[in-house]
Amino acid sequence: TNIAKQAGLTHPTVYGAESNVQYLAETSSGGIALFDYDGDGWLDIFVVSGTRFADTPIEATNRLYRNNHDGTFTDVTDRAGLRRTGWGQGVAVGDYNNDGHLDLFVTYWGENALYRNNGDGTFTDVAAQAGLIPKMKPEYPYWYSGATFIDYDRDGLVDLFVATYTDYDLRRVPKPGANPNCNWKGVATPCGPRGLRPGRHFLFHNRGDGTFEDVSEKSGIAMSRSSFGFTAVAADFDDDGWQDIYLACDSTPSLFFHNNHDGTFTEEGIERGLALNQDGMEQAGMGLAVADFNGDGMIDVLKTHFADDTPALYQNLGKGQFSDVTAKAGLAVETRYVSWGAAMPDLDNDGLPDIFIVTGNVYPDTERSLPAYAYRTPALLFRNLGNGRFEQLGGEAGPALAERHSSRGLAAGDLDNDGDLDLVIWNRNEPPSVLRNDLKSAHHWLQVRLAGTRSNRAAIGATVTVQSGGRLQAQPVLSQSSFTSASDLRLHFGLGDRTSAEVTVRWPTGVREKFPVPGVDRVLRLVEGAGVRVDANPVR
Repeated sequence: TNIAKQAGLTHPTVYGAESNVQYLAETSSGGIALFDYDGDGWLDIFVVSGTRFADTPIEATNRLYRNNHDGTFTDVTDRAGLRRTGWGQGVAVGDYNNDGHLDLFVTYWGENALYRNNGDGTFTDVAAQAGLIPKMKPEYPYWYSGATFIDYDRDGLVDLFVATYTDYDLRRVPKPGANPNCNWKGVATPCGPRGLRPGRHFLFHNRGDGTFEDVSEKSGIAMSRSSFGFTAVAADFDDDGWQDIYLACDSTPSLFFHNNHDGTFTEEGIERGLALNQDGMEQAGMGLAVADFNGDGMIDVLKTHFADDTPALYQNLGKGQFSDVTAKAGLAVETRYVSWGAAMPDLDNDGLPDIFIVTGNVYPDTERSLPAYAYRTPALLFRNLGNGRFEQLGGEAGPALAERHSSRGLAAGDLDNDGDLDLVIWNRNEPPSVLRNDLKSAHHWLQVRLAGTRSNRAAIGATVTVQSGGRLQAQPVLSQSSFTSASDLRLHFGLGDRTSAEVTVRWPTGVREKFPVPGVDRVLRLVEGAGVRVDANPVR
């Protein structure tokens, strides 16, 4: 059920012109973060906003909504010091200074923001003093996109990976229809991404004193092939105890940066099976979801794409090798929807991650000429059948699924602390959707909240494995996923009818620990060092 109105999320998220869109920068839009900024145990909502070229509406600002614990939220944007108008893109969540308060990194077309959480309900943008704003301005402003905190060197401090889509300047972008890169199916559209200069990507090392060092060149990140980067995910994809980076790329092969354990990365997307689809074709990569869909204890990847294409589901075969199993999983259904944010939450607590994808066309004006390609389109929900396949659900999933928006970001978390996962959706030039999960089921669940001691405090990059009744589930703690968004750092595991479980944590330091589970249907807070250390499994 979409409860956004009664929950108090009524401000439209401004992003570009509502019609007659001239520039690609107006179409991409922003992310959502679900995080507990005030440490009260309830998820709050951060919404990234854009602006307009013609005018700047008063609503054009990022927003922070504080959870009132009663199904409603209060807009505390100004009180928190988070009002900013600009072309916001994405958000990553982490605790860069290990003070126990979650910070935000927000990407922009222009200059990014690192919002330090002051612990008193306010934030301060410290990007410049942290060394995250280039001292020399680029010739053209970077269109920053995906970003993720990552402790790539296992020193207990989160570093920062930042992707760009392109460097973008209105003075050198042709008008819609000016050349073949400025039309879609014979209709004049904003130009790009083909014809634009592909982006470059950055890695910043956390020095531990509140500042970062640009190590993009010496780490090998800046050496990657040309790409239009979007969503970034950092996780230990090959189970070697070191975090890697996967970047969904638009109209170019997606990038997989393998961590070499020495401060450098090697781009191995094609070798690992994550760059192209099963036909060897590049796709318009937008969003990423990461989960263990088949219960083998290894994390798999779902990637979303443009219209007239299918999502890509990559199964982890072990040792960091992946296979495109989209068709085998029943997901190879070509749609006329443009797909963006994606998540793989267990929405019915049966112990099987489902798939939720939000959609929306980028061109508000083309449906007049191409009525089959609507601008506002519905979300897509696929239920995991437990046999490696998914089935699409429609009306039986509730009225919210029939709503049509031009959506981008998506984040999952238990907003009302009732033991099931809710969803928040970013809608272009409309208020967000808040989808409350009205699950009526006796299925059990477990939520795991990690606190690092030797690892970074928020345990970004840890992987939690839950074994229950012979079923295995693995989930990583992600700073960013979906479409440039951040879901709850608490990991949610459905257990079905099982009432006991074993939990193993692979901390970002590479150490594994087992923890006792005193009971189900509860939040477990696990502190690094308090469990029983177990020998690391050999790499699969």
